[in-house]
Amino acid sequence: MNVPNKLTLSRLLLTGAFMLVMNFQFPFSRTLALLLFITAGLTDFFDGHIARRDKIVTNFGILMDPLADKILTCLAFIVFVELRIMPAWMGGIIVARELAVTGLRLLAASRNTIIAAERYGKHKTISQIVCIIAILVELSYKEWGSYAVAFFSFYNWAHYFVIISIWVAVILTVVSGTIYLWKNRELYIRDI
Repeated sequence: MNVPNKLTLSRLLLTGAFMLVMNFQFPFSRTLALLLFITAGLTDFFDGHIARRDKIVTNFGILMDPLADKILTCLAFIVFVELRIMPAWMGGIIVARELAVTGLRLLAASRNTIIAAERYGKHKTISQIVCIIAILVELSYKEWGSYAVAFFSFYNWAHYFVIISIWVAVILTVVSGTIYLWKNRELYIRDI
């Protein structure tokens, strides 16, 4: 197995560890979840970088790299809904968009068509990652206690940043999903 595929596989394992940590409360559990999520995000960056640099393309990578990304982000938002950090309808929109776009890509692949990533999709991904990290930082901050004395003023505005980042992520998710489905409507309209 090549390095990019190992990194993709490690992202799936890190996602499992992230979910496990988020579902149990122990000292610094949220801080550990933050570190696991950031590490998983870094594996995404490095597997793509190495694959492009070394021109490594495998069927496993084509399928599992974007799927591992979606699993990581969707599960994070599902946990946030469970923890009542965000409303279920917001988490539902994010997960539904990811499932719809993945389904569309699979449909395109079955017809030997490749759908390139859109600029709006990249903005959506960045907004979701910023949102998840912001939420995890806010949750982690509460665990740092006296170590965070210098950052007490941070917490006052961090909560508002989390609220804004959630709304930005949801709005960009809806916009990018709508654009994606509209631009590629020929793939699914002809079957109606």
